[in-house]
Amino acid sequence: MVTEPSVTPAPARVLVASNRGPVSYTRRDDGTLEARRGGGGLVSGLSAIGSDDDAVWVCAALGEGDREAVRRTEGRLDPADTGGQRVRMLGIEPEVYAAAYNDIANSTLWFVHHMLYQTPLEPSFGPEFRERWAAYETYNRAFAEALAQEAAEGAAVLVQDYHLALVPGMLRALRPDLRIGHFSHTPWAPAEYFRLLPDDIAERLLLGMLGADRLGFLTWRWAGAFKECARSVLADHGLTAHWPEDGAGDGAEDGGRHLTCPRGSAPGPSGGRTYLAVHGLGADGDFLRERAHRPDVAERMATLRGQIGVTPDGADRRTIVRVDRTELSKNIVRGLLSYRQLLLDHPEWRERVVHVAFAYPSRQDLAIYRAYTEEVQRVADGINAELGTPGWTPVVLHVQDDFARSLAAYRMADVALVNPIRDGMNLVAKEIPVLSERACALVLSREAGAYAELGEDALVVNPYDINATAAALHEALTMPTADRTDRAKRLAAAATALPPQRWFLDQLEALRA
Repeated sequence: MVTEPSVTPAPARVLVASNRGPVSYTRRDDGTLEARRGGGGLVSGLSAIGSDDDAVWVCAALGEGDREAVRRTEGRLDPADTGGQRVRMLGIEPEVYAAAYNDIANSTLWFVHHMLYQTPLEPSFGPEFRERWAAYETYNRAFAEALAQEAAEGAAVLVQDYHLALVPGMLRALRPDLRIGHFSHTPWAPAEYFRLLPDDIAERLLLGMLGADRLGFLTWRWAGAFKECARSVLADHGLTAHWPEDGAGDGAEDGGRHLTCPRGSAPGPSGGRTYLAVHGLGADGDFLRERAHRPDVAERMATLRGQIGVTPDGADRRTIVRVDRTELSKNIVRGLLSYRQLLLDHPEWRERVVHVAFAYPSRQDLAIYRAYTEEVQRVADGINAELGTPGWTPVVLHVQDDFARSLAAYRMADVALVNPIRDGMNLVAKEIPVLSERACALVLSREAGAYAELGEDALVVNPYDINATAAALHEALTMPTADRTDRAKRLAAAATALPPQRWFLDQLEALRA
């Protein structure tokens, strides 16, 4: 349901800004709009704030249905569509949005932070890039202006991710009174790679983020990389760093680690300091356990059992499970090749194990992502053609997104394979151990942020090394039951240590302190 706008609401004391909001719209054949609510840590977090705070979520219209909702409501969405949350949706011009989101955020900043460029050929920053960068600035400015309009005096603002890296600095100039935080859900590039960007662009990104009072990261590795980038790029801007290596100092859990960069006449509540902190987002164990035992998941489990089959002697086959978007950083192709190598090195596993691989399409409006999705399908088909038998399909690949089917696979996992070449956290590495009913072993890339929390109980691999990953898969399949069980318990406990609501509230409380 979408209604006409009502009176302007009171200023908000808590604000969240992200590219994607908690609801999206599609137009029905009769012209009405259908609202579909999303999930995730931010949705859970906002629901935990309580009724004492006036909160608003600022997001962008992503498609035509969203833009129509903005036209009908002046961007202030009907709470009946949003689960009772106040949402301000921005109707940014489609051409501006496409350039900012696809060309800068996802085809430039994402590639830098995940170190995905083939540097002999790319990137090249010419006039077209500058035009797209101008759109990125326009997109960020729209968010900053909306937040400035919505915020009460001294409000707390939590800005999300690389899409909105310029917002803290822009908002600081408009509203010096606000407490501004920014959280990076991705890795942060090392300084030498970050400096692939044009010098002035690198400066603007860093200065934009340093407009915040607090910067949050998923691990200290990524926070430290940001600090080194700032030191390298902003040496001429009067930047100083307070970074006690032992974590002691100022009585804070983060050791009082902060960067100071002059902000002129708008220093903000922190006096020009930007504190760096780590909030390692965990799995929502309560939600996952409840959702994974609904009837639709049971139905998917029965279907998967039929696809997996049994061994020639009638025993259950072992399962190696992965669930990913087909993002270039997820390393699905090398994972498939590692599984093939396992079957070649250890033919005793043929007909006794199945790789259940879910590769859900992502960013299919970009040609390189479409090509990668096709390559995943090609490699999986090749393994099945080369090694499969009439009664055994080595790889069960699904490419249509189905959350219930993912949860079913989690419950059936003997081994979880999570081998990204670079990942801010990777929640799948945390979710599978929580739900596995077989005390799954975790084969985990050392380049996943989750390694910082789960590495001691995982089998850790170099994501580029196919032979080593194949050996780790064999070790996982042959691990003694007692060892697997003990590791799985510790993995599940670590995975749920900071569930989404607590993750959000910890940041909010620290920002307000």
